[in-house]
Amino acid sequence: MERGAAESEDLGGYADLLGEISRTGRLPRRDELDALRDLGERAAEEGRGLRELIGRYLGETRRLWGSLPGVARAAGPGERARTGDAVLAAVEAAVAALGEGHERAQRLAVRQEEAARREFVDDLLYGRSDLGRLAERAERFGLRLAGEHAVAVAEGPERFDDLHPVARRVERELLTRFGDRDVLIATKGGRLVCVAQGGRGGALDLFAQHARTTDPGGRGAHRVAVGRPHAGAGGVVTSYEEALSALELAAQLELADPVLYAADLLVFPVLLRDRAAMADLVHSVLGPLTEGRGGARPLLETIWACAATAYVNAEAARRLQVSVRTLSYRLARIKELTGYDPADGLQRYTLETAAMGARVLGWPDRPL
Repeated sequence: MERGAAESEDLGGYADLLGEISRTGRLPRRDELDALRDLGERAAEEGRGLRELIGRYLGETRRLWGSLPGVARAAGPGERARTGDAVLAAVEAAVAALGEGHERAQRLAVRQEEAARREFVDDLLYGRSDLGRLAERAERFGLRLAGEHAVAVAEGPERFDDLHPVARRVERELLTRFGDRDVLIATKGGRLVCVAQGGRGGALDLFAQHARTTDPGGRGAHRVAVGRPHAGAGGVVTSYEEALSALELAAQLELADPVLYAADLLVFPVLLRDRAAMADLVHSVLGPLTEGRGGARPLLETIWACAATAYVNAEAARRLQVSVRTLSYRLARIKELTGYDPADGLQRYTLETAAMGARVLGWPDRPL
């Protein structure tokens, strides 16, 4: 008897509830269901699974069944069936309340974990927290910041969020391959971000591959930029900023490469650091192109196409959708107007550098 009383108390007075319902045939009251929801929530907080919780209550129902007052004292089969239906309806309501409370606690835990993860990602990418404390928090999310890490950033035609199909697929593929150590997938500012140990190769290349793979809905990143590897928590910030700068530079220069590495683009920030000097270069070298038929743009696009195809005239002409003869005429015209010969190595470099500056400065559509 003492054991039964202890179990009943442990289950929140469940035995007393079933006993009364078997006598009266009523349904559980709102306050009784609220108490069961609280019990379910508490069980989840204590780490007990929903299956274990429901099993305990159903086991208690079976243990009590034959001794329930309404069942034991039923006058006949009909009354016993009515009593049994009332008890089973109460059990159904009780189990639903327990499950609701358990799920409520789980949802709250997930939201709290998501909020903590989001805060950590913000602090990690922007360096807004004490670096020592940040390294400690990183362990919780699978990163050991003592080593070198690099950041890859993917952007697509639509914004990425944590529930985006591409984001979920990429995270699944990387965690399957590399586990949950030293790889972190997150979204930031509508972009998909991967923080991983090392630089080229491994997780970051796989990230670029899967981020750019179009899903059945036609969604996927159109470009991925990878920062250089740096050590420590501050190194993650540096690598992230390098990746963002690479994406910005690619947009400005209309680079066609789907995967960009900041290490390959180091020359561009150096050349573009002094905008006044670059504007002077563009004006001095390319200014005369405005005298060409149709203005400077057709000849400027010719320089861009030739540089992109390593001066393979047939391919450059195909990209420009002109004949090889027309391309040759344009190259001759560029030499005539600017005085720089695209066939000469040093002069070609000057033309290409000026053309790159023109893209960044928006010339000739915007005045210098």
